[in-house]
Amino acid sequence: MDKSALVSLLAQTSLFAGLDADDLGALAAQFKERQFAKGATIFLRGDPGEHLYLVESGRVRLAVSTADDRNLSVRHATAGELFGEIAAFDGGPRTADATAITKAKIHCLDRRAFRDLWASRAAMAARLVEFVCRRLRETTAQFESVALDSLDVRLARFLLSALGSRRAPPGKRVPLELGFSQTELSQLLGASRPKVNAAIASLEKLGAVGRTLDRLFCDPEKLAQVAGARDRVKSPSPLTTT
Repeated sequence: MDKSALVSLLAQTSLFAGLDADDLGALAAQFKERQFAKGATIFLRGDPGEHLYLVESGRVRLAVSTADDRNLSVRHATAGELFGEIAAFDGGPRTADATAITKAKIHCLDRRAFRDLWASRAAMAARLVEFVCRRLRETTAQFESVALDSLDVRLARFLLSALGSRRAPPGKRVPLELGFSQTELSQLLGASRPKVNAAIASLEKLGAVGRTLDRLFCDPEKLAQVAGARDRVKSPSPLTTT
């Protein structure tokens, strides 16, 4: 990816959006490109947080494991998304594993170069503060959702978030390919696969979704009704524990 394309990608991220061209150009100059095969480990929980990562293409799973080999997918990072940012801020150890679940092209920013940039650029430092505060609010909202909302509601919000701004013509549904297995979906929602399957069946009965072997067909309006108030349609981002 050339520098101008990387600048454009950085400008779309939640952390760097709004920075001027000079700041974005200085950032882009410090990123290094890396390729990861499907199944490759990018970092492990406990590793030092030496880099910030930006996905150009592919999908990366951020997950934690328990002593009895249970896994919880904290979130997936896809094209145009950052991960590993918290440890890159404070230099602490990684709190999750990062694995490429598809072939992935990723750009890496060394933490020391990142610190030098934000130490000398006030706008960038301000963006970091805003970003951390936003993450804290999102984390609080997700804990609230897991503790208080049914799986049907959490699933409806997840699907609405995946749909983004896509809407269907009257009487139609929006096709949605998640790009990962139902097992992966269950880990993201913090529930067992049978319970997620039951939640999908529940949404089917309500007419909010239909499904074939490889995709879902979603009715955003009915999903919004399940999810709750329309001003809460977009679910909070998954926890950032990297």
